[in-house]
Amino acid sequence: MCVFSAASPPKKHILVLFEAAGGGLKKNILFRTRYLGKSTALLKENWHFGAIEPLIHSNHATQKNVLLRCAKDVSTQGPGWEAHRKTMKKNIPNIITLLNLFFGCCAVASLLYGQFVQAFFFSFASGVADFLDGTCARALKVKSPFGKQLDSLADMVSFGLVPGMVLYMLLVKGFAGRDVLPIQLTLAASPAFLVTLFAAIRLAQFNLDTRQSENFIGMPTPSATLFAVGLMLIYNFNSFGLAKVATHPVFLYLTVAVLSWLMVAKFPMFGLKFKNLAWQGNQIRFIFAAVTMAMVVLLKEASFSLIIIVYVLFSTIDNFIHGGRRAADG
Repeated sequence: MCVFSAASPPKKHILVLFEAAGGGLKKNILFRTRYLGKSTALLKENWHFGAIEPLIHSNHATQKNVLLRCAKDVSTQGPGWEAHRKTMKKNIPNIITLLNLFFGCCAVASLLYGQFVQAFFFSFASGVADFLDGTCARALKVKSPFGKQLDSLADMVSFGLVPGMVLYMLLVKGFAGRDVLPIQLTLAASPAFLVTLFAAIRLAQFNLDTRQSENFIGMPTPSATLFAVGLMLIYNFNSFGLAKVATHPVFLYLTVAVLSWLMVAKFPMFGLKFKNLAWQGNQIRFIFAAVTMAMVVLLKEASFSLIIIVYVLFSTIDNFIHGGRRAADG
């Protein structure tokens, strides 16, 4: 281990630091002023303290000695710190993805106890985390195959198991009554988990399909989840007196069939993300966003399932106008 010592004039100290750079040592300078025993950095040039440890030692009121202790292998410690920093940066989106999974698990637990409003907020939080992890990965430029696979596994719970569980609980309510919570498996309600199975197929296909970078082929799993959660809220609040419809077995069996088919169908659906705020190329997104906000304001909790129906209708119109080319071009 080597030690560097530099004498300094009163009230001003120059710390000469050494940093690994390109297999060699890069000298950087840090100017400090000292007043009443306090040190303030005035200028700092790209210094890397992962490789060294500065120690300021005072042996006289008007003179300071600066000791810089270098590790035995300075050339490896510098890049090691940089690699650690990159690892932390790379895992920020993964942490957000794990939050998506956590909220999804909490939504499932809430459903088991009949806490439907709480389940809605957990599911909503999952959707926000699912949006943010991809946005964060693109902003930090740290997209990775690991992150892609982790995202799919989280989505399998938040947007695969959750909608299946919602429809299962609604079917149980339809068969057993509003105030009944299941204490054992209700086989007649188990077809609801077909949505979960088709969500798994959908997610696997999505990972392999390079055409769905901007638009979709088939309904995205979050959209299927929003439709199911919307039915749950209609039932919970008896919106417009539709609680019985939302738990009617025939209606729910049809819902399971349609959602399962839409998720794997070769049906182009426009993406909801704006690349920019220009009207050209985003017309359908702007119109859909305006209709969505109006429906939320007017219909409140009853709007969510209807929003997905409108999404399907708008996609159908978009396909008619563009001849089904939009999703394939994405």
